[in-house]
Amino acid sequence: MVTCVFLGFTSGLPLYVLIQLVPAWLRSHEVDLATIGLFALVSLPYTWKFAWSPLIDRYALPFLGRRRGWALITQIGLLFSIAALGHFDPAVSLQAIVATVFVVSVFGASQDIVIDAYRRELLADDELGTGNSFFVNAYRLSSLVPGSLALILSDHLPWAVVYWITAGFMVVGIVTTLVIREVSDDALAPGTLKQAIMDPFVEFFARDGIKSGLAILAFMFLYKLGDNMATALATPFYLDMGFSRTEIGSIAKIAALWSVIAGGILGGIAMLKLSINRALWIFGFVQMFSILGYVWLSTVGHHPLGLFVVVSAEYLGVGLGAIALTAYMARETSKAFTATQFALFSSFIAIPRTFANASTGFIIEAIGYTQFFMVCTLVAIPGMLLLFKVAPWQEERAQPPQS
Repeated sequence: MVTCVFLGFTSGLPLYVLIQLVPAWLRSHEVDLATIGLFALVSLPYTWKFAWSPLIDRYALPFLGRRRGWALITQIGLLFSIAALGHFDPAVSLQAIVATVFVVSVFGASQDIVIDAYRRELLADDELGTGNSFFVNAYRLSSLVPGSLALILSDHLPWAVVYWITAGFMVVGIVTTLVIREVSDDALAPGTLKQAIMDPFVEFFARDGIKSGLAILAFMFLYKLGDNMATALATPFYLDMGFSRTEIGSIAKIAALWSVIAGGILGGIAMLKLSINRALWIFGFVQMFSILGYVWLSTVGHHPLGLFVVVSAEYLGVGLGAIALTAYMARETSKAFTATQFALFSSFIAIPRTFANASTGFIIEAIGYTQFFMVCTLVAIPGMLLLFKVAPWQEERAQPPQS
């Protein structure tokens, strides 16, 4: 469980640098919202990581074992690429920043592939629920570094120093990788690259047919699309509402952290009694209607207490929905192909976040914040409708074969 905590922290840090710190940094240098939104496209490696996950499954580096060797390489790469961002000026070096952000994204996505596979191989079946809960909450806890600490420090220190301090937290992952034991069984590794690439996909689509497989992937894409859009440019929204970076770091980010963790804990407790299907329904409605708080905040503007309440409600829904969706993904994964199938699933749920970040700037500038958040609420409906197909209220889907 301690291993899951540290791996969760180091896995989450790069993503939160990309989606929280970088947008705030760019906006503070007066980069327009449309350009900031387009920066999300260079984080596409998180969406397409399943494309090279078979390579990581098939080939082991000549040190530290199959999982730990790749983990160390990606973590060292992240430390230096995150630190490098602070040495650019957004006013004159946007192309260099784009390239560096892309490098951070590649290393971050690759680290996720390795850590997801390691965690599945480390935990026994009866430990998966607890271990993933520790992992997810630590993943979210890491957002305090780029989303709160770094923003507060940026009011007092140069951005280059802020980025080096943020990057320094990758040492947590490096030390963890060096001290944990290797758990990968080389006997279970794919014998050929063809097996590593083809077999996970063949098994998934052959399980219940192509239509069923596509419906599952569509559901994973759409289930959290509404709240992904609503939170995509949250930090620039707070700035435009008149909140200082210190207020954002000490109010909005703290509210988001405690509520998303509370949502995860409450969701885990509730799912001791609820089936996965029913949790998807109930938590889905919560995450959809909580978006409406942003509609109100966009009309009242600078209101610190309102900011805390609205952000708390939204991220409570985010936490609940994430727990239900993670459990659903685990249920739909065959144990024989966990690494690549989990990479496929997590890539699909990253797609709406990536394209939401890329498009929301244009939408906001066209219709304004109030109408935008109303649109986000409506966008959540298709994912809920797909529950009739993939997770009906009265029926629990059978687990896929595990060998």
